Amino acid sequence: MDIIEVRGAPNYYVCENGVLDNLESLLQKHGFRNGFVISGEQSWKAVEPYFPKDGSVTYSFYRYKGECSFSEIKRLSKLCVNHDVIIGIGGGKVLDLAKAVANQVHLDTVLIPTLASTCSAWTPLSVIYDDNGKFIRYDIFPKSTLMVLIDTRILLHSPVNYFRAGIADTLAKWYEADCIIRQVEDVPLSVKIAHQSAYLCKTVLLEHGRAAINDLLEKRDTLAFRKVIETIIMAGGMVGGFGDRYGRIAGAHSIHNGLTKRPETHHLLHGEKVAYGILVQLALEENWSEMKRLHPFYQDLNLPYTLKQLGLEITEKEKLYDIAEEAIKPDESIHLMNIPVDSMKIVEAFYEIERLAHDQ
Repeated sequence: MDIIEVRGAPNYYVCENGVLDNLESLLQKHGFRNGFVISGEQSWKAVEPYFPKDGSVTYSFYRYKGECSFSEIKRLSKLCVNHDVIIGIGGGKVLDLAKAVANQVHLDTVLIPTLASTCSAWTPLSVIYDDNGKFIRYDIFPKSTLMVLIDTRILLHSPVNYFRAGIADTLAKWYEADCIIRQVEDVPLSVKIAHQSAYLCKTVLLEHGRAAINDLLEKRDTLAFRKVIETIIMAGGMVGGFGDRYGRIAGAHSIHNGLTKRPETHHLLHGEKVAYGILVQLALEENWSEMKRLHPFYQDLNLPYTLKQLGLEITEKEKLYDIAEEAIKPDESIHLMNIPVDSMKIVEAFYEIERLAHDQ
């Protein structure tokens, strides 16, 4: 086995109602005086009422243009002169952009998630897209995030569709990590921690996911709500942080990447496409019992389990093969499943999912 690089956690992490009240004192402890703030329009609106305004730290505010792309990384990196810390405020793409910029200019990062939609706040990597939203690659950084500050006041007012997508994306941690780790003999301790974290993701989300969504809709800061938030961000991040390449991605995310090629699917969030990718991965494994077990959960959470929900039709074979070809490119993570795959097998998996859905 090759060397496993463990980046288990950010340097400092808090999930609490009102944690942003301590932002400036936390920044001052590290000697920061001039923050470079990257956010989106909606994410800044969510955070502005709670952002400190006493003036002990100076901030410059910059809006991102919608993607974590090479052009955005380059643009914002040029503007960082005379700043000593990068502060990312937003969802996964904003946080990934902040990490990528910080890596480029060799500054520390403070991340303030406004959505519980991915584990981006925890993980030392960025997903890079082109300016049109097509997936390009993952960049893993040599340094972890300095601080992650989750203020539940903010997340209680986040859109429910992003929360739902975050649950789906984190559910994939189990299926993807498990299919890789079970191939390993004499599993190292760090990978065992990743495996257990992945299992925790599945069990917590299947048990508390429905209740947490209801709590968000009713603006209740409950134990179930916090459990699911922390499962998405912390436990989800630990899978890759401790497992390295054995705890990152496999078949479900390759299907996501294939789906991004079709404009018909662009209305779906990352986690929603990954949710469908879980089903494709299970079909490739011929794990029909697990697919059946997930169907009620998908229905309750309104996650896609048919092609029509993706914006596609079963009769559109050319489009389905187009997705499949993208998903099985040589460098795609689907090949980590150690199951021979080609475009025909992927399309056959689409058909099996349709049949199973109609039999329910």
